[in-house]
Amino acid sequence: MNTNSPVVPNNLVWAILTTLFCCLPLGIVSIVFASKVDGLRAAGDIAGAWEASRKAKTWAIWSALSGPVLILIWFMFFGGLAMLGAISGAH
Repeated sequence: MNTNSPVVPNNLVWAILTTLFCCLPLGIVSIVFASKVDGLRAAGDIAGAWEASRKAKTWAIWSALSGPVLILIWFMFFGGLAMLGAISGAH
């Protein structure tokens, strides 16, 4: 490995955490891109490593944002159904 090659963050920790705690499908995509970073850097493809790093970070962010949004939608939907049932049962 070339010791003069720049350090490119692989964002693997964020990818794993968002996979476990937020949104599994989007987190897996983030893990795939994060796992490519070190190999690309070692092969000398610094531009490719930065691109994979950027994509891993982007997918991790989308995963982190989609988890709470999906939970909120779930509560709104089932909370709305519960309210509808309570209202219709009151008549």
